[in-house]
Amino acid sequence: MSVPATARKLKKEDLSCVFDQLRASHRVIGPKIEGGVIVLADIDVHDIPAGFEDRQAAGSYSLIRSDRPEIFSFSAGPDSFKRFLHPPVSEMFTFRRSRTSMTITPSGREEKPLAFIGIRACDLSAMKLYDRIFLEGPVKDNTYASLRSNAFIIAVNCCRPGDNCFCSSMGTGPEVKDGYDIVLTELRDSFLVESGTVRGQDLLARLALEEATGIDVDEKAERTGACIRAMKKSIRAEELPGLIYRNPDHPHWADIAERDLECGNCTQVCPTCFCNATYDLVRLSQVSFKPPGLSGVRVRKWDSCFSRNFGRVHGGNFRPSRRARYRQWMSHKLAYAIEQFGLPGCVGCGRCITWCPAGIDITVEAEALKDAR
Repeated sequence: MSVPATARKLKKEDLSCVFDQLRASHRVIGPKIEGGVIVLADIDVHDIPAGFEDRQAAGSYSLIRSDRPEIFSFSAGPDSFKRFLHPPVSEMFTFRRSRTSMTITPSGREEKPLAFIGIRACDLSAMKLYDRIFLEGPVKDNTYASLRSNAFIIAVNCCRPGDNCFCSSMGTGPEVKDGYDIVLTELRDSFLVESGTVRGQDLLARLALEEATGIDVDEKAERTGACIRAMKKSIRAEELPGLIYRNPDHPHWADIAERDLECGNCTQVCPTCFCNATYDLVRLSQVSFKPPGLSGVRVRKWDSCFSRNFGRVHGGNFRPSRRARYRQWMSHKLAYAIEQFGLPGCVGCGRCITWCPAGIDITVEAEALKDAR
């Protein structure tokens, strides 16, 4: 197989050099173990949980030591870029009112731009959807834009799927196609490194790299192909969103509702969920009918369509039942997002399956909608 012009090889022991190049200018975010779970956090190269493997099932997650030689021997945990580019709680701006004027000041941002290392193809697909929502929509989100614009992305091609992954059937992985500055493919003795931007080329130019060969490119294809074949779950993406639109009253929605706990875990770990609520924090000591001034902060926090109050408006609740709330979530993932943004709201990462206490599996539930009523 021919070697791409941007492809080079990096010795595994030289991965620390990538961190050395980024640390001065970026806040480096990557995988590490905290509380028995692989999360994303500020890391150095030694924090990467090399030699650990995760075991996932519906409603189940555990880590074990592995004899696998890979550095990225694990699949994605509950965290994604979302927690950093669209934080769970963030201050949007502060405001101050005097007798004669109102002053609004955008809140401060990260002192250093973010550098993500170890991002998988499914999460890059989710980031593409976030760009559609927060950057290309009718109203640009300045908080997201400021964090996203300078973020440096070092992606990793998956060589082993998680037990609940189904990205291949969603067309979102396991091979990284775009949206990265640098992408790594872990080979037996080294990393195949490819740049996707000028920024990525500049960083690679500062590293001691070797020439890549056709054998290396063949090994990359072999490893990503093996990852696809090893996936245990799938979903018939070509039948979506028609399946959803044809079945708004299917009795299976009620069956799911009997198991659903309304905890919102799936919306917290999903890299594409973006529902949020905003509120103002005002100093109560300054509130009066004739205040000399008024100040506060506009806060945004994650919300969930599983919350009973999410559908509450003046006059009632337009989604009063658990059945309606689950149907809305799953329908938005598999149908409505495609109509709204041109991309599916599900990227096949399987996090919603792993972190659901009731073990609800979106691939199984979608299949059940095909059953005769």
